[in-house]
Amino acid sequence: IRASILFAGPLIARLGKAVMMPPGGDVIGRRRLDTHFLALTELGARVDIDGKFIFSCNKLVGDDIFLDETSVTATENALMAAVLAEGKTVITNAASEPHVQDLCNMLNSMGAKITGTGSNILYIDGVKKLHGTEFTIGPDYMEIGSFIGLAAATKGSIRIEKINPADMRPLRIAFSKLGIRWAISGNTLEVPQGQEMKVNTDLGGQTPKIDDSPWPGFPPDLTSIMTVVATQVEGNVLIFEKMFESRMFFVDKLINMGARITLCDPHRALVSGPSSLHGDHLVSPDVRAGMAMVIAALVAQGESRISNVYQIERGYENLVERLQSLGAHIKRVEV
Repeated sequence: IRASILFAGPLIARLGKAVMMPPGGDVIGRRRLDTHFLALTELGARVDIDGKFIFSCNKLVGDDIFLDETSVTATENALMAAVLAEGKTVITNAASEPHVQDLCNMLNSMGAKITGTGSNILYIDGVKKLHGTEFTIGPDYMEIGSFIGLAAATKGSIRIEKINPADMRPLRIAFSKLGIRWAISGNTLEVPQGQEMKVNTDLGGQTPKIDDSPWPGFPPDLTSIMTVVATQVEGNVLIFEKMFESRMFFVDKLINMGARITLCDPHRALVSGPSSLHGDHLVSPDVRAGMAMVIAALVAQGESRISNVYQIERGYENLVERLQSLGAHIKRVEV
């Protein structure tokens, strides 16, 4: 999994050394690790690569770090090393996604001194040690967005509890371009049945664009979900995935199911809807495209089979049971 790289920061901070194999993760294009090495070396670590990553240091010392990309995991690695580094650290061009904010808040509850949480500049005063804590992980806005898309595409309704309304703001803008609305009361979100499901064109009748960017922009992980939802919406919309050059290649599977999608280049797909989809045998290439295929299969006429489902289950706990509780005809079988 991609997250295995996150052992580097805390191991260096606690033990002064870490030996790791390169991480795995979804095959969605080139995924640089240079930003991790940049941050950790500026804090005083040494990185040697010989078929594996060998991190070492005598002492971590705070520094003014400018990340060369707004990487979530690189920001998290830098944070976990910097909180135990000597002196002050500034991380500029830091990622600010809700799960990064969660990490900042948890580290602070363990005795770290981090300010700037939620912004792209983080300030850390190093401490000598951390202590235990009790912390509740926040809701997963990408999972919530997936279930919103599922309800809309199947013309159903859904109620999702214990959300963070602030996390929904960038999602609301993108979904509204497809004519999809929801209501929030407290920490509960409801997607109603019978929505118009019609593309809202830009001023002058221009084709709207749903594009991703670092938080608080629209999350790149949800572009796959939006692509399949758009196949059930009247009108044309351009899905522009800027960050990974192979994420959109799953659309050929949707085209085989009857979707009208033109892949303009590795990053852009023009979706024309609504399309009647039919069942097919699909193979999940990554966690988000896999969930998009599940939504397509629930929309489609006939039976679909999806293989490589471990890719999907990494991001959606007890998915089959939850979909069954919503009325889906789905089962998991061992092959």
